[in-house]
Amino acid sequence: MHLIFEEDGHFKAGSILSETDATAQVETASGKRSKIKAANILLRFATPAPAEVMGEAETLSGDLDADFLWEAAGSDEFGFEQLAREYYGHAPTPPEAVALLLKLHASPIYFHKKGRGRYRPAPAETLAAAKAGLKKKRLAAERQAHLAAELAAFRLPPEYASLIPRILIAPDKNTLEYKALDDAATATGLSQLRLIERCGAIPSTLDFHLASFLLEYFPRGTGFAPVAESIDPPELPRSHVRAFSMDDEATTEIDDALSVEWLGDGRVRVGIHIAAPALGIAPGSELDRVARERLSTVYYPGDKITMLPEALIHHYTLGESHDCPALSLYVDVAPDLRVLGTETKLEMVHIADNLRHETLEVQFNADTLGNPTGTDYPYRRELVWLWDFAAVLEAGRGKADAADRVDYSFKLDGERIDIVPRKRGSPIDKVVSELMIFANTHWGGWLAEKRVPGIYRAQANGKTRMTTAPDPHQGLGVDQYAWSTSPLRRYVDLVNQRQLISLAQQTDPVYPPRSEQLFSVVREFELAYDAYNDFQRRLERYWMLRWLIQENVSEVTANVIREDLVRFDSLPMVTRAPSVAGIVPGAKVRLAISDIDLLDISFHAEYRETLDTPPDSGTALP
Repeated sequence: MHLIFEEDGHFKAGSILSETDATAQVETASGKRSKIKAANILLRFATPAPAEVMGEAETLSGDLDADFLWEAAGSDEFGFEQLAREYYGHAPTPPEAVALLLKLHASPIYFHKKGRGRYRPAPAETLAAAKAGLKKKRLAAERQAHLAAELAAFRLPPEYASLIPRILIAPDKNTLEYKALDDAATATGLSQLRLIERCGAIPSTLDFHLASFLLEYFPRGTGFAPVAESIDPPELPRSHVRAFSMDDEATTEIDDALSVEWLGDGRVRVGIHIAAPALGIAPGSELDRVARERLSTVYYPGDKITMLPEALIHHYTLGESHDCPALSLYVDVAPDLRVLGTETKLEMVHIADNLRHETLEVQFNADTLGNPTGTDYPYRRELVWLWDFAAVLEAGRGKADAADRVDYSFKLDGERIDIVPRKRGSPIDKVVSELMIFANTHWGGWLAEKRVPGIYRAQANGKTRMTTAPDPHQGLGVDQYAWSTSPLRRYVDLVNQRQLISLAQQTDPVYPPRSEQLFSVVREFELAYDAYNDFQRRLERYWMLRWLIQENVSEVTANVIREDLVRFDSLPMVTRAPSVAGIVPGAKVRLAISDIDLLDISFHAEYRETLDTPPDSGTALP
């Protein structure tokens, strides 16, 4: 005796070896033996053989029409043998009965299973809805296959024009377009990015990198909604000083300016004047929400995304020939350049001049400082004195002069890039940086002394972090350091300025001790600031590769930092070159440049020769 039984949702045929009322020992055509519950047995038969029954049933099942069976079944529950008898008009043979069972099982939208071998026809409206769903799926599958075929042939379907770069950066993987892209990438053996590139959908690698960044960090765009809030500061006392700023030509967010007063007896009063947007951005206001959301201005070669709206920047920037609200730190200095005392004021300051690096550096530089009889220029006396004072401040921090280091400026003119070296530690740099370090250190100490919460930048063991505790900054050599001098460009500085203004005005601080707002600002700022800096470095690297292509550079010289890490001589490029492994650190080498890829922002640097080695390396030149 043979039988048909159901196991794990599948119908199988076998021969009975032994049987009880509850179970049957069965052997299938493959030779596998199983113990089957009696309840799972659907059909018993003597002939033909099980394998023959299943083979013929599968053939017959293919000829059965589910729509006709549904119409013939009526509306009541039935057993498969019952319907087979009605359909065939006679007692069904084993292959015929199994064929109909297979068809019922394979047509779940037509017949709902009610038990072992028992079914109920689906209601008409349910069947109609299911058919519509199947048709929709079929059309979607056909459309997906068409899109995948087009992409695999490196033709971009019009549906994708508006999806790039989102479909590559933050895709909805449930969409038909994404599934087709994934299918095509698998078929071609390319990454999705490279496939889209082959389809001609990335005409500008620069635009792609910018769009990818904006999609993640500025999904609603970089513009600002109109702000109706008043941004006029309250009446402030007026200072009698005439201040000046020093920035490059592209700077619009002028946060800081300086003034120098000659007091007699050789004493000097230095004014460090910081723009005061905190006066016009109330905590929790719409403007504050905008600044809090962005947290910092984003800089990258050729452009920037400001933290604050242009109208507010224009209102509070320390613009030339304007009287501007400022938080001022006055530093009284003795003839021997010792600091005698300090005073913080909230006031209106007249900004007499916005000096620009491009012009000023020609006049105020290391060479002119050593020539007391040289050509005169605006603020010469003040700048020379500030240089001497800055040197004293730097020495007081225990920091060596960094004049041997080089910074680079990226200057774009359309598609052309100029990367201009500029020595770090120039007189302009030193004056501005030392006085800003002094202000941030002093104001951070003032907040700590008065037990007013603030946000500090601390460094220990080479790791820098933001914190609400006044911890040391080992890199700068100061006991505490609270960013406070760039409130137009960094939200942390704006927060600290609010706290400093409360001290200057002797009012309660905006952020009380253990303020959850401060903690959340620290968390959010660090994430955003790191991401923005990473984007800036990535775009700078992109433009360095563009420069190599533009200047047709195929070889460069570089210094080995360690192992396979090298630093280029002519660009601010640090990269890995595996072929220099084994070359002594400090050696100067020549590298061949190839395989520049502007989409990946990558290239290959291959060792050519060693040009020089450190005197104490003890290593002979290869």
